Amino acid sequence: MTHECSRRGVLAAGAATAVTVAATNLGLAATAQAATTVPNGISQDKVLIIGVDGMRADRLDTADAPHMKGIMARGTYAKSLLYGSPMAGTWSGPGWSTISTGVWPDKHGVKDNSFSGSQFTAYPGLFARLAQVKPGLSTYSAIGWPPLDTSGVLTAGADAKFVQPQHDAPSDATLAAEAASVLKDQNPDVAFVYLGNVDYVGHAVDGSGPEYMAAIAGADAHVGTLLAAVKARPAYASERWTILVVTDHGHADGGGHGGNGWAERQTLILAEGPGIAAGLRPIDTRLVDVVPTVFKQLGLTVSGGWNLDGKPVQERTDDRFDTLQSKLGTRVDETGIPADVLGFTHTAPSGWSVINNAMGSGGVAEWRGWTFTTNEFWSRAESNQWRELNVRARGVFAVADSDEWSDKSFSGRFESTLVSPTYGISGKAKITVKFVTHYRQVDAQTAKVLVSFNAGTPQEVKSFTSDVIAQQQSIDVAVPAGATSVHVRFHYTGDNDFYWVVDRFQLYA
Repeated sequence: MTHECSRRGVLAAGAATAVTVAATNLGLAATAQAATTVPNGISQDKVLIIGVDGMRADRLDTADAPHMKGIMARGTYAKSLLYGSPMAGTWSGPGWSTISTGVWPDKHGVKDNSFSGSQFTAYPGLFARLAQVKPGLSTYSAIGWPPLDTSGVLTAGADAKFVQPQHDAPSDATLAAEAASVLKDQNPDVAFVYLGNVDYVGHAVDGSGPEYMAAIAGADAHVGTLLAAVKARPAYASERWTILVVTDHGHADGGGHGGNGWAERQTLILAEGPGIAAGLRPIDTRLVDVVPTVFKQLGLTVSGGWNLDGKPVQERTDDRFDTLQSKLGTRVDETGIPADVLGFTHTAPSGWSVINNAMGSGGVAEWRGWTFTTNEFWSRAESNQWRELNVRARGVFAVADSDEWSDKSFSGRFESTLVSPTYGISGKAKITVKFVTHYRQVDAQTAKVLVSFNAGTPQEVKSFTSDVIAQQQSIDVAVPAGATSVHVRFHYTGDNDFYWVVDRFQLYA
């Protein structure tokens, strides 16, 4: 193991100081640990992030994990699905990079465990970002997988770090003891602690059996040790602690990960702390939300110039599509989706409508015309066609999917129009239409954005003719003289081909 202490990258001689921790006080193995020395913190707002490598959300739901489930009860529990290839594999490298940078792999550049192509200069990791914004904060990272250190993604910018050469059960015990000592007897402001045995068991045995469940229970015991250390701090009563538990990927039932399977794409965020609602189960949270949450809890501002993809976990989107959550139903024709998964509706949200008067007949019921669905339901309908790359949609989104619709006997073409509410624009010279889109193009397919002023003839303002993978769109449109109202249309036609996603629609005048 290595102990290192630095003040923003400068090593301090003689930094490692022995600090013993009573096993009876913290539930540790009866072995004293030598703790890394961290600088004295400056903030009453403090954050502990516990990273559990390879922990499936669905297995946590049924695991013997009282400490993590206590955080669920006291705070917010959100599930988030990862991307897939070709954006990145479901590996630890891109997973932890996504968590630490607050952006998806198409920005941070990490696609696998080699960390080649990383863009950490443009998108620094959490501790590097904190060092830039508030260098007086005391930061500490304890990890059991060395690439997280050598790549810098979870140690660059940290004042002190503790690195174990492997991730397994003994390593987790050592890490938990070391970190508990630091948390209880020293004064870090932000700490990250990595636990790797769940992932180790997922590779060595499987991702669904009793050994894997026991590994989750073991990780939970370490979470309990860390929580006890925080509460045992002399100044705990006057501090404001936020606790986050996150994971980087899941595991296939048979063990392993890296592919596009639903089980491998599972991640989660548990969060409790000031301003974080108790018992909340949001559908609009994604893995990129860790960094903005940390900044909010520390009272720091996220700059728009950083171009992050995340938002704080306690902030909800104002997307009307998400109001459809209670209307989502189970599968009809899609046999590959589990029968108990709620995930689609043809009921448009208030003010919106779908025009299907030119739509062909038959086809798969779930996808007949524009449909409102979720990441899990839609991506499980058909894998490896880049549905997994729809990372910037949140919660419920709209999709026109002629490829899936045509998987059952049909006649005619897929032709459907999604129509926005009508907005008043009296006296305005320009409107800006913004939305997130995920689009795949083939021949004979069309995708057009049209606007209609004063309920007049729709005018095309944007046409997609090539793939647009999970990107924000912004379209400026001049307002004709005398126009007092406008609505927007998304018109899609296709055959046995691809799809068009629209989400997070906004109109500015």
